[in-house]
Amino acid sequence: MRKYIIWLLAVIVLGIVAIIFYNSKIKPNTPQSRSENSPTSIRIGWQIPWATQGQLTQILKHTDILEKNGLKAEFKGFNYGPPLNEAALAGEVDVIFTADQPAATLLSKTPNWVIIGRLMYNRVSLYVPPKSPITSVADLREKTVAMPFGAAAQRMALKAERDAGLDPKKDVNNINLDIYEQSDLVKDPEASTWKNVDALAGFDPTPAIFEEKGLIRILTVGKVVSVIVMSKDFIKSHPEAPVRFLKAFHGAYDYYRNNVSAADTWFTEESKLDITPKALQIAASIEPNVSGKSSDEIRLGFTEEDYIILQEAADFIYDQSLVKTKVNMKDNIDMSYLKAASLQ
Repeated sequence: MRKYIIWLLAVIVLGIVAIIFYNSKIKPNTPQSRSENSPTSIRIGWQIPWATQGQLTQILKHTDILEKNGLKAEFKGFNYGPPLNEAALAGEVDVIFTADQPAATLLSKTPNWVIIGRLMYNRVSLYVPPKSPITSVADLREKTVAMPFGAAAQRMALKAERDAGLDPKKDVNNINLDIYEQSDLVKDPEASTWKNVDALAGFDPTPAIFEEKGLIRILTVGKVVSVIVMSKDFIKSHPEAPVRFLKAFHGAYDYYRNNVSAADTWFTEESKLDITPKALQIAASIEPNVSGKSSDEIRLGFTEEDYIILQEAADFIYDQSLVKTKVNMKDNIDMSYLKAASLQ
């Protein structure tokens, strides 16, 4: 009888040990375990009428690239940079697609955002009517040049004037004109001037549309370095998100270079821009990731020239009294997430 009791107790103990071991190997179906397997929600702030960036956003919208990288997105579209910055400051978005100057403006107002990668290059151009006698930037002496003040187009135009030996304050009559008002002037392929305006400066896709229609002649083209900026609070709550997002964005570029027509169609439909595929090609021509021959050529990191341009943007808005604090852009870039993602 005593042996039987000892044997029974041994069986019970072994059974308990087996149950404990089994439970340690199998995750219980609890809310916590379901949460670990669910995608991370991310609110993406983007700019609806902004070409190239718009196509990349549409790819993230229309494909499962984000889902494959463990992300679920809510897309919040804005017409231009300042309202997007306001949403970022209000905590209404987690990551934003923006140009160098708006990025510097945001970083001058809060330490809670960080640049995690390069979004794209986009063009800013200085242009004249097709029949204009002006053939170089140096010919703008004593001429009137209209541009959107405070935008990267103004920064590029003033730099081009200085590089040509002109004093922008004395030698050229630089006046403010909103980018959306340029289409009221630029209509005639036979024009030699636009009323009292001899030249314009602007950013794509507007000049690309004009160029494709034969309504302008480009004098010079500058480069804007646009960036991906993410909330530090969001990163703290979701430390895996920056790496996942950069992998997804790399995938969006890879999709774009192989499916340009589809991406352009999606962008045109949502932006409602009167723009042709040729104009979109002109706008995207400055971005090497779109024309790369393989995914290995896609670069989301920065070159030394990029860092110089980014700092020029930050210095410009400070010199123009658009912000109160000068930002060191390199101090606000974290390349560790790109390295962790094994991307350029």
